[in-house]
Amino acid sequence: MADTLRIVHCFRSPVGGIFRHVRDLTEAQVAAGHAVGIVCDSTTGGDFEEHLFEQMKGTMALGIHRTPMQRHVGPGDLASAWRTFGIIKELRPDVLHGHGAKGGAYARLFGSLLRVSRSRVARLYSPHGGSLHYDETTATGKLFFALERFMARFTDYLLFVSDYERQTYRRKVGEPPIPNNLVYNGLSAAEFEPVRTEQNAADVLYIGMMRDLKGPDIFIDALVLAGTRLGRPVRAVMVGDGDDLPRYHAQVKRLGLEGHMRFLPPMPARKAFAMAELVVVPSRAEAMPYIVLETLAAGKSMIATAVGGIPEIFGAGSPALIRPDPRELAGKMSAALADPEAYSSLMPDTADLKTRFGADVMAAAIETAYFAALKR
Repeated sequence: MADTLRIVHCFRSPVGGIFRHVRDLTEAQVAAGHAVGIVCDSTTGGDFEEHLFEQMKGTMALGIHRTPMQRHVGPGDLASAWRTFGIIKELRPDVLHGHGAKGGAYARLFGSLLRVSRSRVARLYSPHGGSLHYDETTATGKLFFALERFMARFTDYLLFVSDYERQTYRRKVGEPPIPNNLVYNGLSAAEFEPVRTEQNAADVLYIGMMRDLKGPDIFIDALVLAGTRLGRPVRAVMVGDGDDLPRYHAQVKRLGLEGHMRFLPPMPARKAFAMAELVVVPSRAEAMPYIVLETLAAGKSMIATAVGGIPEIFGAGSPALIRPDPRELAGKMSAALADPEAYSSLMPDTADLKTRFGADVMAAAIETAYFAALKR
């Protein structure tokens, strides 16, 4: 078996945590001498993501290939799938790594088709939450989890980004009949440098996708309640884009917060961190969010919901964790803003975070999984 591999990462939406994870992986894999390529959707992402793709282009020996991919299953899926398969077939991967529900389905199905006509292709799947967020008692959830059980026979290796995700898979899908491992998301050494808060900064920052799953509506409602507790308006910045953004603009207007809120397009996280004293992650569901790791590595204080793998970062029972509820968030927000120094002492130790969540640790563990999958 060759020491260098042809690796193709397949995923749908080039935004948020999955895109960040893939960028980190490809950078490490290129540095290790592997030939790497990306196949993803062409209809999502904006100027910020286009800039990131431009930065990556020169390093990707197998190229960056974008083609329309639907988020939900529908009639257009067949045409989309056929186009995607054609691209992947031309790239002749040794490793096909699918990320998220759609990327995972494509990687495993197309990797299996490639085996019919050529040498072995390792088929790996990282859920990143994905379909695991569905309620297993609903018809939709039952369908997706039945499909996951079926797809396991076309999978060589499962990679989970949090223990929460691994346990959720076991509970909703079943014990994986294939090799699997927990590999935390990782940050580069440069990301552990502190970020200074700029003068005249806002009080609180939300940065992430603008969709209800991530809790922007919870954040906005909490601003009103926290302002009442503090006896002054809470100044906020919201950074990001998404389908639900117009609703959040309307919510801010309805609550009379327009004079105290700024909406900004996607930007590098560390640039956004300088814009506020406190970062808030009000998600209703998560796997292992990069934004939490990035915030803490930058030395910023934050409030986060105790969902998904977030407690694995802070430690179970951390006083910085809340339920995804506006009243609970408002109480924590007002306390943190009233005594920032005391609240900052509740954050996890940076040296410990660096040991557990380093990009080098993540990349090495995933490369080990690739070679193990090729031997199966």
